[in-house]
Amino acid sequence: MIGNLVAQEGGDLSLVLAERSQLAGNVQNAQLVSVQGGSLLVGDLDRVQVLSLDSNAQFTGKTVDVQQAGIGGGANWTMTDTSSVGSLAMNGGQVTFGDNATFYRLNVENLSGNGTFVMASDFSNGNTDFLNVTGNASGSHGLLMGSNGADPSLDSLKVVHMGSGDAQFSLLNQGEQVDLGAYSYKLVQKGDQDWYLDRETRTISPMTRTVMALFNTPITIAYGEMTSLRSRMGELRYNQGKNAGVWMRAYGNQHNIADASSGVGYQQNQRGLTFGADAQLGESNWTLGLLAGHSRSDLNLSYGSSGSIDSYYVGGYATWMDPESGYYVDSVLKYNRYQNDAKVGLSDGTRTKGDYDTHGMSASVEVGKHIKLDDGYFIEPFAQVAAAAVAGKDFTLDNGFDANGDVSRSLLGKVGTTLGKTISLGGDSMIQPYVKAAFAHEFAQRNQVQVNNNLFNNDLSGSRAELGAGVAWTVAKDFQVYGEAGYMNGKNIEMPYSFSLGASYRF
Repeated sequence: MIGNLVAQEGGDLSLVLAERSQLAGNVQNAQLVSVQGGSLLVGDLDRVQVLSLDSNAQFTGKTVDVQQAGIGGGANWTMTDTSSVGSLAMNGGQVTFGDNATFYRLNVENLSGNGTFVMASDFSNGNTDFLNVTGNASGSHGLLMGSNGADPSLDSLKVVHMGSGDAQFSLLNQGEQVDLGAYSYKLVQKGDQDWYLDRETRTISPMTRTVMALFNTPITIAYGEMTSLRSRMGELRYNQGKNAGVWMRAYGNQHNIADASSGVGYQQNQRGLTFGADAQLGESNWTLGLLAGHSRSDLNLSYGSSGSIDSYYVGGYATWMDPESGYYVDSVLKYNRYQNDAKVGLSDGTRTKGDYDTHGMSASVEVGKHIKLDDGYFIEPFAQVAAAAVAGKDFTLDNGFDANGDVSRSLLGKVGTTLGKTISLGGDSMIQPYVKAAFAHEFAQRNQVQVNNNLFNNDLSGSRAELGAGVAWTVAKDFQVYGEAGYMNGKNIEMPYSFSLGASYRF
């Protein structure tokens, strides 16, 4: 049925929508409007004595001068404009204040029962849905507040007022907080009558956590990719620099980040594949090589937020070794193209997303000495300096949240040693197990990220310890396979595991 139902003044019109029926039209001067389970009423109510929404009933419209309203479990009233009700009994039902782009006011003389109010607010300009109980309020009620990407310009925002009573209001949002721009806010009661979203309760929002993680991760990605190359150059040294040829390595690792300075914590899982080719430069002690590869890193954050970074890279490397003294120098220069994607789970159950591309450079120089010991043992002390820089980027999530990352920088110093043994298996076959330990320190302290004009610092500076073990197996004269595992732990960062598996063939 479509149209308007109007009773004469003093009439006794009663409208009952039986189960699974629908009606579109306005109702005026009615004694009773009853919407039963599964039914839908769309229209405005004016001068109605009693509105009853049974279980799972749906009503969409505005109310004016409705004396009594009851909303049963699973039932929902979606407001289309500011409305008024005399006595509102929430019997497990829900009132939805339109959508997140519009803001309405619900005026109620008396509120009772237990129910849910789905509301939205724009903290940046003070606009908000508002529940105004002019008389007595009782019961326990939940507020599900909509999230958005804008930052507040106010210290607090009032969302509920009650004239008197002992009603309790709480946030149903995940984490009992509302995500608004760079921060998340909790609901607090001030005095006996008013409920606010308050600036003093703010914590860093999932949106900020996610973009900070994205801006920080390329540094650990670049170093994770470089680990497989360092292993390759080590294999060349163990075999007197004569193993020029082609090679490949598959690798993976996990990083757990817990930055106390920003409150950002996340888990990064990286996996990748590198291909390379190298050759000895004439009769010299130099071996030169080229590499290319791809890695994928997945980020796991709180509230179901996630991010991913696809890294494509090319580079060159050179290793020099004096076979008489055992001294060596390894160097590498690598270019990366990063494709970043963010999906942020918000406290109201919605998601926002965004993506951007950027690029970076990384380089490393390592100096050490390969020392042969008795019975096939060898030891290799080394010192390394590595640096990485990733271009900054300005991008927005689809809810208007704006992030601008400064150039991310890293300067990592490392000293350590490798201890191994060469074991002949007969013929051209041999196996070289080894263990290694290192102490590293990250010197870069300021990698700034600006979100909605709020400045945060990604700081992973500090010292860390590294342990590893591996084996190189010469299966035949021209073919080798490799395996390595590692662990690292330090200030704000832990790598509970890393691994790489590879093979090489020499001409």
